[in-house]
Amino acid sequence: MVFKKSEFVQRLNKTKESMQKLGIDVLLTTNPANMNYLSGYDGYSYYVEQGVIVILDQEEPIWVGRRMDVNGAKLTTWIQENNIKGYSDDYVQSSTKHPMNFFADILKELDCDKKRIGFEMNQEFFSHRAYLELEKDLPNATFKDASYLVNHIRMIKSEQEIEHMKIAGRITERAMQTAIDHIEVGVREADVAAKVYQQLISGVDGLAGHYPAIIPLMPSGERTSTPHLSWTDKKYEKNEVVFMELSGCRYRYHAPLARTIFLGQPTHEFEEVSKVVLEGLDIILDFIKPGILCEEVELKWRNAIEKTGLAKESRVGYPIGLGYPPDWGEQTLSFRPGDRTVLEPNMTIHVLPAIWMDEQGFEVSETIRITENGCEPFSNIERALFLK
Repeated sequence: MVFKKSEFVQRLNKTKESMQKLGIDVLLTTNPANMNYLSGYDGYSYYVEQGVIVILDQEEPIWVGRRMDVNGAKLTTWIQENNIKGYSDDYVQSSTKHPMNFFADILKELDCDKKRIGFEMNQEFFSHRAYLELEKDLPNATFKDASYLVNHIRMIKSEQEIEHMKIAGRITERAMQTAIDHIEVGVREADVAAKVYQQLISGVDGLAGHYPAIIPLMPSGERTSTPHLSWTDKKYEKNEVVFMELSGCRYRYHAPLARTIFLGQPTHEFEEVSKVVLEGLDIILDFIKPGILCEEVELKWRNAIEKTGLAKESRVGYPIGLGYPPDWGEQTLSFRPGDRTVLEPNMTIHVLPAIWMDEQGFEVSETIRITENGCEPFSNIERALFLK
């Protein structure tokens, strides 16, 4: 196991405290990051239904998944074998049976079919059919939405989680520096992506990197008017912008970083935009500390760029850490107007004050840890517009 049993017990107890506050007797989490957080389970099996059941009066959670993945649960979780349940393959992608029928049978056996059951109704890994099957099989239960219950507990990191993120940050450094070194006019985008992936997986100092929850995002030219595009067959051209947003990953923990490269001599206007964004990032990183509200960080950014006439409609930061595809974010706080979440030590946040314009943009970011007196980044790559 990646963490000691005592840490899993602490996580479980915090989850139960939140369940009691929300009036939930039984929690079913199907989000693979939340499953990992509560049980330790780490397998590439989330393309089928699986989950962890937490019951208030049970000492351990119950892992439920495909039978062929049971041994994976035995190898990676802290859960005793009698609490690891596997369903047969005739439940998989069937029009007549559904894995949630198996989940329901377990809840009936444990006399939980009349209790208040929380589901993650707004997560990618809980389908409409899953809900309908549980509703059909558990007619006497009371269902509650618990979409972000575990996510909020994950916001404050333990020291061991921070260590994994520090290693992820060092892997990010190597991958980003590789990208900066190899992006040149005439080089194919896909070839840079291949070199980046080699660094992301080889890791640092003999410590392996793992597959990140989001692919390297690396648009160039006019494609930099939007953030979520990646590599193509295209070769880099003179006088165009290139974005790189990527993250190392260690035991599913991430530390993303974004930088912008310009191939040639940028216009005066573009240089001015880059200066404003870089200065704005420095201003908000100097401002961040425990006790600050998320919306105050966004306001600080907005004030920093107000004189330029630039605007950023999307949030300026979001929580980061443990994640599986398709998302490395924790889906809780955001640096945007109206979010009054109070920053606390050992929160970890991807601060992303980028600007995307109609034809091109400028992107820079840092993943930070909130400290007792301020914040500190997980990676050490110069904050600058890189000219090649």
